[in-house]
Amino acid sequence: MQLNHPLDNPVWSALHEVHQEYRVEYDGAVFYKPQYTRFGAVDLEIKKGEAVSKYGLVSPNLFVVDSKEPFIPKGFFLKAGIECYQMVANKKVSILYKDEIVKLSDSDFDYLHQLVDLAYPEFFESQTTDLGTYFGIYKNKELLAITGERMQTNDFIEVSGVITHPNHFRNGYAKQLVAKTASGIFEKSKTPFLHVATTNSGAIKLYQKLGFEIRKTIVFWNIIKS
Repeated sequence: MQLNHPLDNPVWSALHEVHQEYRVEYDGAVFYKPQYTRFGAVDLEIKKGEAVSKYGLVSPNLFVVDSKEPFIPKGFFLKAGIECYQMVANKKVSILYKDEIVKLSDSDFDYLHQLVDLAYPEFFESQTTDLGTYFGIYKNKELLAITGERMQTNDFIEVSGVITHPNHFRNGYAKQLVAKTASGIFEKSKTPFLHVATTNSGAIKLYQKLGFEIRKTIVFWNIIKS
């Protein structure tokens, strides 16, 4: 696959650069091993559909990330195409941190998965946290919000897992955690980017306030084995 920019297909770039150890490859396509995340990038010029069929043997639910709709092989169906803005931050934004933010470790991950299950279980797997650093905010020993890193290329790291417990919205937790995660990425001499549904106007405005700008539209195609 020829890319003009590493973020034109971040899955492809990550799995050929920083995250090669998490890669499985079939017929011109690359996928994350399903215990990390179920994202793949298919080279549409090579053996259409065969790669998805082979990955489907280990993961009946997967996401192909691309601007164009992938070929859907026999025995699978397209559940949804989630249209997202890809946003990139080109400079660090300073904010006031009013809550203590902790770097999460193995001892926190049971609480993290409980929180994820309330919001985005389809995007989080048992070893997703191995892909990067995660931060959280606790109150009274309860983990209320998290944010972390997911896809990584040589020059870019994705801000992901922006999750707040439904009972604790509007407390500024997401703003602080995204800023903290992005700042850490800049400290690694890399550039933060993220993906947000084009319909999520509140999150888009928040990210813009934190210095993120829309780069392009990209689609997460959810393919399910019949």
